[in-house]
Amino acid sequence: MKGLKLGLVIMAAAILTVGLSGMAYAFHEGGVGTCEGCHTMHNSIGDATVIKGGTQFQGVAYLLKGSDQSSTCLNCHSGTTQSSRRVFTTGSIAGVGPANFTPGGDYAWLTKTFTASSTLHTSAIPGDRLGHNIIAKDFSLVADATLQKAPGGTYSRDNLTCISCHDPHPAARQDASGTISYRGTGPIIGSGSYGPITLTGTEKMGVYRLLGGNGYVPKSYNGGPAFSNDPPIAVAPSTYNRKETSTDTRVAYGKGMSEWCKNCHTAIHNDGLSAKLIHPASNAAVLTPTVVGNYNTYLKSGDLGGAQATAYMSLVPFEEGNTDLTQLQSHAGAGTGSTAGPSTGKENVMCVSCHRTHASGFRYMTRWDNDSEFITEASAYLVAADGGRNATEYLAAMYDRPASNYATYQRSLCNKCHVKD
Repeated sequence: MKGLKLGLVIMAAAILTVGLSGMAYAFHEGGVGTCEGCHTMHNSIGDATVIKGGTQFQGVAYLLKGSDQSSTCLNCHSGTTQSSRRVFTTGSIAGVGPANFTPGGDYAWLTKTFTASSTLHTSAIPGDRLGHNIIAKDFSLVADATLQKAPGGTYSRDNLTCISCHDPHPAARQDASGTISYRGTGPIIGSGSYGPITLTGTEKMGVYRLLGGNGYVPKSYNGGPAFSNDPPIAVAPSTYNRKETSTDTRVAYGKGMSEWCKNCHTAIHNDGLSAKLIHPASNAAVLTPTVVGNYNTYLKSGDLGGAQATAYMSLVPFEEGNTDLTQLQSHAGAGTGSTAGPSTGKENVMCVSCHRTHASGFRYMTRWDNDSEFITEASAYLVAADGGRNATEYLAAMYDRPASNYATYQRSLCNKCHVKD
């Protein structure tokens, strides 16, 4: 009888495993995660308080497991070491860079202040100039000390948290073609951040990084501005959190990234150069044939010996102008994805061609240093004399790319598209 019971248990486990095969075991799975992962009914587990520094049986707003929204997210998305899910390095990083190298960057840059002034700015670089200043009380992350609201928009600094951009209870979803729809049009069965999955009937996959869609505004931001644009179409490699010492990590951006950023930065967004005479960044900002040629041949200052097949540079990514998730998945990779530059005539510049979405080691969360005329001088990164970074911090900000990748005197990577050096 005991053997029969054991056999039935093993059989049930096998059926369950087969039934779930093909599904990734990530917490969010492209949609809302297990409720208890973020919320606590009584602020008590195992006769102890759940919230750091909290009081047992006394919770916080929205039954969260952190003192606020971002703290709740960082309970899982932070740590002292590198991990695929981490976007904030905790512990001391004095004299070194953060441990995480996600395409969006590490919020730990916000905790640094570079004391030396640069060649273009007379002031030091405080941490709040290095990224989006999310509020996370439990992790000592505070609101922007300078800006009252989002540049080019009305989003208040006092309401900026992880869920300002990421929808924890996602309404947006997409099908295999990248067509966006919303709650009520089919269930989310898996993440859409890593490419298409097999869908049946009305099934859908989540949108890229659980980003909020049209109509989204956090419940906690009463009266806040609602988004008016859909999430972007993009595909990331599964091993995206890595140094890029010898190979680039390619996120295959498909379409709509700048339009999505426009949800908060409306006045900054510009479709075409003729409208406001500011740099265009949108689906309509298609790369000209001249820029395509520049991108594909530019290797470094003074060297135009590159080829389209190997032209891609993750410090200057572009949007591909399509929503084909299968094709985008084939392009995305961590050292194994496509290295090809633009070729279809549909590619365009986007906000994240120049900026990281979370934070970086450079002012205004840019992907490389725009404060100085040079990135390298005498075959070494321009460090203490430009922004107060030491050599280790600068290398980390460059995702551990060696200075030898660039010219003896390398100028700004704006030249990847414009070749004025």
